[in-house]
Amino acid sequence: MRNLLRKLIPTALLEIYRSYKKKKVSNEIQKSKERGDAFTFDELKNDLIKMGIVEGDTVLVHSSLSKIGYVSGGPSTIIDALISVVGQSGHILMPNSPNAGLQLEYIRDLMCFDVNNDASKLGAITEAFRTYQGAIRSEHPTEPVSCFGPNAKSFTEDHFGNLTPYNKNSPFYKVSERKGKILYIGVTFDNAGTNLHTLEDAVEDFHEPVYFEETFDVQIKSADGTLRNMKTKVHNPVQSAKRKCDGLIPLFEQRKVLFKASFGNAETLVVDAERMLQVMIEEYKINGVTMYNPKGKN
Repeated sequence: MRNLLRKLIPTALLEIYRSYKKKKVSNEIQKSKERGDAFTFDELKNDLIKMGIVEGDTVLVHSSLSKIGYVSGGPSTIIDALISVVGQSGHILMPNSPNAGLQLEYIRDLMCFDVNNDASKLGAITEAFRTYQGAIRSEHPTEPVSCFGPNAKSFTEDHFGNLTPYNKNSPFYKVSERKGKILYIGVTFDNAGTNLHTLEDAVEDFHEPVYFEETFDVQIKSADGTLRNMKTKVHNPVQSAKRKCDGLIPLFEQRKVLFKASFGNAETLVVDAERMLQVMIEEYKINGVTMYNPKGKN
């Protein structure tokens, strides 16, 4: 439904609606602040420990600050809690696309993707993490990802130059390959389903027309200021409107891919990234299951 609305409603009206939602959320958070209802670093750290995050983990995070509730110290407290739990040997990753709408509209208007300065449109936590000292941002124009940790560069360095942003060179795929976890904090697959797209590049001849037929030339201003050019494809908006991502949740629960936990006030999906990709490939090959057809052939 979310993607159908994006297709039917003009971008300008969507921006007005998003502004209204942000103002409403801001008022709710202010009321919580006035009541003294604040989540602390220690409370959030304990929530992460309860859901099984441990030292050395690789964790990709999707999030909604408003769903968590008022946090003492704001987004930086959340980031600090995540980094504290995974420790010096672990890695935290967050997607931080400068586009929250249809990729096709965004790419057609894009003059240059500035890795250092183009802000994330995926929420306050992702924007704070993008500028977090030591975090490295990948250089793909449609789906950049920032990573913090001792081997952060190995997650991000191969993203530039890839025709699609979810293939085996992407941070999304590497999180699965390296037995990581994915947290959906206050969000679900419907509004943060990027890792589901790894299936489309992991199998040969994926049978849905997920990418728009045109290929786009894009200029990238790298972190060191260098200007480079690359080609990219974007999602087909007609196909995107058919997504039913949350329809996969019952299957993933049954196949032990995920479980539900809490982080602050936010319901959180805790996902085994490696198993999710394995199950998606199996279910696609055997039953035709995809995010567009979560019930498969039957």
